[in-house]
Amino acid sequence: MKILFQGDSITDAGRNYDDFHDLGNGYAKNAAEKITAAFPTLPFEFIDLGICGNRSIDLVERLQRDFIDVQPDIVSILIGINDVWHRHNHNRPMSDEQFEANYRQVLERIRKETNAKILIMAPFLLPSEDKESWRSEVDSIAGVVRRLAKEYADAYLPLDELFATLPSAGEYARDGVHPNDKGAEFIGSRYLEAITPLIREIAKI
Repeated sequence: MKILFQGDSITDAGRNYDDFHDLGNGYAKNAAEKITAAFPTLPFEFIDLGICGNRSIDLVERLQRDFIDVQPDIVSILIGINDVWHRHNHNRPMSDEQFEANYRQVLERIRKETNAKILIMAPFLLPSEDKESWRSEVDSIAGVVRRLAKEYADAYLPLDELFATLPSAGEYARDGVHPNDKGAEFIGSRYLEAITPLIREIAKI
């Protein structure tokens, strides 16, 4: 069973770009370990194609090569925080409407050109003094992702809502964006919960 992790630096997590089976040191690696332990008799191929700095438009540009050509059984997508970051730091405005159009294009083609089950993950922002000005925009982007998930997702992981329930959420990411080991463990556990029904459906178990 081929599981593809897609997204930005949170998914990339320092992976080796010369080896797409390298899962870096973030939630993808953590989730893969938990999935393998939960289903020890199933053969899995885990692929991480997250790229540091990517925005929704970058997923569109590599849609054929890094989504369609891979033909995964399950693809998870975590994108959005850089669409906000580039508005603030790089003078590259991306409206919510354009973000939605980009994301929708990715999801439409996955639906039409693969048989993949889709796990959509909501972007999040944990407490961080230097990024509090991003808060409303991240919430808005997460709202777009939530709406798209209702249309396209076979499973949805509301990371923004899940992190918001934690009493000390700032302890899970050094900068409010990139999870540390504790954050990767948290996401990995939630990822396993979200993906388990999809694995069972595909494997017919």
